[in-house]
Amino acid sequence: MFSKIVVANRGAVAARVLRSLKTLNIRSVAVYSEADAGAPYLADADEAVLIGPAAARESYLNQDILLQVMRDTHADGLHPGYGFLSENAGFARKIEDAGARFIGPSARWIDAMGHKTRARDWAARHGLPVGLGSRVLPNDITDVMRHALEIGFPLLVKPAGGGGGIGMIVVNEASELLNAVERARSMTLRGFANSDVYLEKYLNRPRHIEFQLLGDRHGNVRHLFDRDCSIQRRHQKVIEEACAPAIDRVKVNSLAKQVADTFSKMGYDNIGTVEMLMDANGTFSFLEMNTRLQVEHGVTEQITGVDLVAAQIASAAGLALSDILPNDVRADGHAIEARIYAEDSRRFLPSPGRLTTFRPPKGGQIRVETGYAEGRDVTMHYDPLLAKVIAHAPSRAAAIDVLLDAIRDFAVVGVKTNITALDTLLSSNQFRDGEVHTGLLSELIS
Repeated sequence: MFSKIVVANRGAVAARVLRSLKTLNIRSVAVYSEADAGAPYLADADEAVLIGPAAARESYLNQDILLQVMRDTHADGLHPGYGFLSENAGFARKIEDAGARFIGPSARWIDAMGHKTRARDWAARHGLPVGLGSRVLPNDITDVMRHALEIGFPLLVKPAGGGGGIGMIVVNEASELLNAVERARSMTLRGFANSDVYLEKYLNRPRHIEFQLLGDRHGNVRHLFDRDCSIQRRHQKVIEEACAPAIDRVKVNSLAKQVADTFSKMGYDNIGTVEMLMDANGTFSFLEMNTRLQVEHGVTEQITGVDLVAAQIASAAGLALSDILPNDVRADGHAIEARIYAEDSRRFLPSPGRLTTFRPPKGGQIRVETGYAEGRDVTMHYDPLLAKVIAHAPSRAAAIDVLLDAIRDFAVVGVKTNITALDTLLSSNQFRDGEVHTGLLSELIS
């Protein structure tokens, strides 16, 4: 196992990783920007190191500073959390070259899955279902239009080298295409330093279903069931649950096994999530693979009893899956997670400010992940996620009720939040009946 690990992130995920490191008796180093000085989770680390100003590019995205922290603290591992540098293959290589271990998949896998069109090609070659889409779009406008007509409208313009909804534009007809492509290229260049975009068939009201994988360095990959992440705003997830409701379980379990077997044959070597869309006819299509811990990993942990962060660390240390996971991992009950954002929930705009009141709910069926405390400032420098509230109960209906009670008990003053919008969603007949899709939240609060 590792002797000391740098947690190269902030907020809820930093707190989450530090908790597992304490359980594993591994010494920890937390890093923080000037804006995060005094954050509550820093007290849980064995060491805490200031790495720069509030701006992420000068702190959490500064590879040289993070490498220096590793050298100065004599750490033999680095956990990137999610976001920031978690899917940066170049950074992963630098960590390995420095004689330490990047806690995630090997750089070759981050490279292979990080570019969306290459990942789609890989999935298709290995027999996974892939929907209609193009290669990276050329500059020639005639070729761009030809690709679009082959796919058919409506379609999506998407970034090939990034995600999170940045640069995604729906195009309903040919007259909108070229302007959308140029806007998407501009946004993706600013967001990811890469202007590559491609086209994908736009599905009306699809479901977003993903499969949690865990691999080791010995050629083994297993799945830990599926999650439904259909409830979204601006193409970003808001509600996640495990397992997906109102669906053919035999079909989904068979696909989960196919995905795990495929990645096992190819030697995938740590944590990862395969994301797919499902249309109204129940047809799945590969969307992307995230080569990192997911924000929503907690719902999988709740139904399986598996500490995914600890398992990810053990895999990176070289342990085999047979020594990490039970022989028979079962799904127990149902878990639902709500992301609490500091934002105007009608316009989906961030709401910075001071948390004059911040009192998360408590209870035996509730788990709260947060990096904030009362009196802390929510700044414009980072994602406005305040907390994740996870409910676990024997049934989906019971989990919804537990989660509703919990978010209604979540007292937040000083910033606007999306709690009212989440209450509307969770109370709706459509959600309670499992009639979920990516446009449901917008339909309910418009």
